Amino acid sequence: MRYDFDTPIDRRGTGCIKFDRRPELDPYWVADMDFPSCPEILDALHRRVDHGIFGYAQAHEALEEAIDRYLRERHHATVGRDHRIHLGGLVPALSLAARAFCEPGEAVMTCTPVYPPFLGVHNDAGARLITVDHVLVDGRFTSDWQAMADAVTDDTRVFLLCNPQNPLGRVFSAAEVEEIARFCAGRGIVMVSDEIHCDLILDEDTTPHFSALSLPEDLRRNCITLLSPSKTWNIAGLGYAFAVAEDDSIRRRFATARGHTLSEINALSYYAAEAAYRHGEPWRQELLAYLRGNRAALDTFFAERLPELKCVPAEATYLAWIDGRALDGKSPAGFLEEEAGLFVSDGNFFQWPGWFRFNFACPRSRMIEGLEKIARAATRRT
Repeated sequence: MRYDFDTPIDRRGTGCIKFDRRPELDPYWVADMDFPSCPEILDALHRRVDHGIFGYAQAHEALEEAIDRYLRERHHATVGRDHRIHLGGLVPALSLAARAFCEPGEAVMTCTPVYPPFLGVHNDAGARLITVDHVLVDGRFTSDWQAMADAVTDDTRVFLLCNPQNPLGRVFSAAEVEEIARFCAGRGIVMVSDEIHCDLILDEDTTPHFSALSLPEDLRRNCITLLSPSKTWNIAGLGYAFAVAEDDSIRRRFATARGHTLSEINALSYYAAEAAYRHGEPWRQELLAYLRGNRAALDTFFAERLPELKCVPAEATYLAWIDGRALDGKSPAGFLEEEAGLFVSDGNFFQWPGWFRFNFACPRSRMIEGLEKIARAATRRT
């Protein structure tokens, strides 16, 4: 391999929340990677820093061209630049959607388990939250269509879709995405499709990503699609994302909801995003190969050493979703903190108590160290 994903890098004391929030614990929680970003991104940042001036910034032409090519080659979509909105992150975009389309007391809907901000942004609009659990069908989690139809209300205004799904690691099929889009369009609900993990598909031949950008036009115009290079190229701390909204009315309402609540996008993030989309593909392919190896090693470890803990096979992301009820029915994350000194993501925050999320985007030796700590704690439990 051209790039090194095996050498550990000490991140403690750098102000990163992963290692420095609970420095007494061994962290496998928040969704960033323990790998340096690709060299082309680092080079672009160095060049921009060498310029020496960091005033207010806007998206430059080379970034727009890189996004045009990315959307065309990766998603087979031609998107007018006037349909794009540059943002300082995807979580603010979820909040914007709630504020743009919900009046106080109206509802935001999503399916659980799900990335915790999905469960909180309704508060920014004074709205209600409706949640429906995903269900296991033929060994894969999918939407519970009947439960969704039973739960939705006449005043539901926004549906938040996470695709690929965090924490389940599901890559929803074209049929699934289209059914959700029809569910929304038929009820006057704006579908917001968060696709931040779409470039982290572990087997694109078997489970290709189907973007909301590929929906039929009548459904696509009822959607806001959210994209970012941040997770894939490990540049989340730089804060850059963009939204695509083809419908003029939806786009204006979404953009207007920003008001004066969001800061300017920083000058460095635009150049990191350009380099990722323009030069980052070879690094991405090697990253995916390494993550596939980690996932295979993790799956084997659980099957052979921890069969009492059920690990959902990840189709995308670098996050394993694990049924830990054999450790502790309410909080296996709390158990692992006390018994193994590990910091993993607690399923309670995803609205699924008894489960936990384990980040395997780290050198393989480090991943195995974390798994061994889980195994030793599980042995003491039994």
